[in-house]
Amino acid sequence: MSNNISNTHFSRIDPTDVAGQTAQLQRRQVLKGALGGAAVLGLGSFGLSACGGGTDPTITAVEFIGMAAPTTDAQRATTWTSASAKMTYSDGSTKTQALAYNTLYKTGDSLKNGSASVVAGGYFDKSGAPIIDTSGASAMQYFSDSPDGQSLLSLSNPTVPGVKGNTVFLVTQFEYLTANNASAGTRPTPAASDMYGKLPSQIAVATLDQDKSTGALSVVRYFPVDASGVMGLWITCAASLSPWNTHLSSEEYEPDAVNIAGNTMFQAFSQNLFGSTTAANPYHYGHVPEVTVNPDGTASIKKHYCLGRIARELVEVCPDNKTVLMGDDGTDTGLFMFIANTEKDLSAGTLYVAKWAQTSATAGGAGTLGWIKLGSATSAEVKALADTLKASDIVTVKKADPLDASYTKIAFNGTTEWVKFTAGQEKAAAFLETHRYAAVKGGTLEFTKMEGVALNKKDKVAYIAMSRIEKGMANTAGDVQVGKITAGATYELKLSATQKDTSGALIGSDWVPTVMAAVPALVGEDLATPDAWGNTANVDKVSNPDNLKFSEKLRTLFIGEDSGQHVNNFLWAYNVDSKKLSRILSIPAGGESTGLQAVDNLNGFAYIMSNFQHAGDWTSIHSVIKTGADPLINANWNSKKSSAVGYLSGLPAL
Repeated sequence: MSNNISNTHFSRIDPTDVAGQTAQLQRRQVLKGALGGAAVLGLGSFGLSACGGGTDPTITAVEFIGMAAPTTDAQRATTWTSASAKMTYSDGSTKTQALAYNTLYKTGDSLKNGSASVVAGGYFDKSGAPIIDTSGASAMQYFSDSPDGQSLLSLSNPTVPGVKGNTVFLVTQFEYLTANNASAGTRPTPAASDMYGKLPSQIAVATLDQDKSTGALSVVRYFPVDASGVMGLWITCAASLSPWNTHLSSEEYEPDAVNIAGNTMFQAFSQNLFGSTTAANPYHYGHVPEVTVNPDGTASIKKHYCLGRIARELVEVCPDNKTVLMGDDGTDTGLFMFIANTEKDLSAGTLYVAKWAQTSATAGGAGTLGWIKLGSATSAEVKALADTLKASDIVTVKKADPLDASYTKIAFNGTTEWVKFTAGQEKAAAFLETHRYAAVKGGTLEFTKMEGVALNKKDKVAYIAMSRIEKGMANTAGDVQVGKITAGATYELKLSATQKDTSGALIGSDWVPTVMAAVPALVGEDLATPDAWGNTANVDKVSNPDNLKFSEKLRTLFIGEDSGQHVNNFLWAYNVDSKKLSRILSIPAGGESTGLQAVDNLNGFAYIMSNFQHAGDWTSIHSVIKTGADPLINANWNSKKSSAVGYLSGLPAL
């Protein structure tokens, strides 16, 4: 894709002003060098001001120029963008730079880890041995087609050999594998080939070489993180970079310990990880793994057990380094908050669940939030409980009304249950049976598909994605009654200080969500009938938001879709000041936009990290485009076995 550099203006200089001419020439030379790198690689290496003196103009605004939805099979079958970024300078001049998608590697690629080769996204068991797929014509190591949350970061004094420019690190987690080799790229996946949740999720650190002139990134080393010390990982979804420069992971859809005996997916996970269908303990999953990268490109991992065991999409830490906001991705889920005892340490603290009081039912609705304290604990305490207790030690669950007043009727994962907690096991209930306990304590457990969380520090607001508004949110009973919007919405949460919980105790945070309302421009629009390409939601609005990240410098919320209503899923940029929504990337049809991270300035360069999952995962909405796009997706993405880990370039560093 060619770059579009336009509208570059220079102020007029008096021909007798030699000093002015010299400064002008210096600026031209610097700009030419920056644009020269951009023209080759699609990179923007523009700082806040050009070189050549303090009088040079500075960037005062960045505007995304969006693109139309893809219209050709070739565009639909790859990571495609024709969007750009327009920079406005303090002297009134402007410059427009094309965005470009750059693939760092594809899952399944052979990458170097020192002198050895390793499969990108490859799966390993507890002993570090590759897990082998024998379903196809030839045996090979399983590798993921679903890279998700990632963190681009730098460390002082890196020691990885072979880097010519700047050393930076990219932590990427691989959520799951869609299908084994027996499927031969068939989508939708046959039940016998389905691998969702059956393999231990992997996390890897890629050491990247950042070109000092252009900002281009390339892989030097790929290090799979050993998670055997934390009993492996379960469905690692989205992630965030902590304020103290660690990668905060997630374990989504916590396995239901009450009904674990019938969970064949979890049994397969246990078999692949431990070699036994019964070795894995469900209470060891559904927590917050934290990855610390070392200067040599290796990493270590630990799990925090005291943030509640929920369908955690990710955690977002507030500027106090203690308050943690969490997305809870499922049916009948809640908004949870954790406040650590000590800054930059998630190993102990207090867990809360929100209570919604509705103030509006229109366009996604709005409400005020109260907070119910569920309990306080250390990670070590909860880990000890997880090691020793079974579900029956904590809670009794009935599927039919026992006609016993000691039981409480709750909604749980789309069903109705009657539950009773064992006296004396309140801490275990709060931190290991969090969904059921929060419902019994009066929390609002009615949300559906509560996904990404992002923080706007300046305005003191958070954003949270509700991928679909349905079921408990859309019925005419309970706390939330806002009407069904299958395409979902993104909500804004006002954050406040001096708040008290429902018992009257002061909450020790200045970042407590108090008001929650759908952002009007970010409410999806369902279509009564599909459009010409098969989309069942308005293609020019966000549908089923998932990943969220906010750029403080760009004043922009980035939104990645996981939509069953758009033929291609998109990455969007929404400026919170101008309210302008711009489509900036289309991922391969049938895939999901993941791995989002906004990096404003890393050694003078800016990036939007972005991956995708499971290209060509066909559903009924793809009937119009499938015939033309399917062979191209197979050609581009290894017969649907591989996905891309990469980034958008073309932004100015701020």
